[in-house]
Amino acid sequence: MSISISEAEAQVMAALWQDHPLSTDDIAAALKDSQAWQLATIKTLLNRLLNKGAISAEKEGRRYLYSPVLTRDEWLGTQSLGLLDRLFDGKLAPLVVHFSAQRKLKAADIKALKQLLQDHEND
Repeated sequence: MSISISEAEAQVMAALWQDHPLSTDDIAAALKDSQAWQLATIKTLLNRLLNKGAISAEKEGRRYLYSPVLTRDEWLGTQSLGLLDRLFDGKLAPLVVHFSAQRKLKAADIKALKQLLQDHEND
């Protein structure tokens, strides 16, 4: 599933990935420490996500409860491939080189990368 969501929509999704189903008030409470959004803003973001098929809504009394349809893993896959395509022409090696130049790789990181390469060669 390839659904493009904005940074603001991703914050709403993060709340829903953490716990669901949630009402608009529940989402506002979950985001209160990171965002001072009005309920109207959250409702707008929820409507956008509904229209994109990223979430579902179930009516409970006078309110709606929202749940994710788009999984976090699906979203991460789309985001990481987009980053790789946009910044590194779809090539993984320059991304790894860039990050290793920006941040010193720990021994555990190097071991994990070596294991990844070995697993890939064995496939």
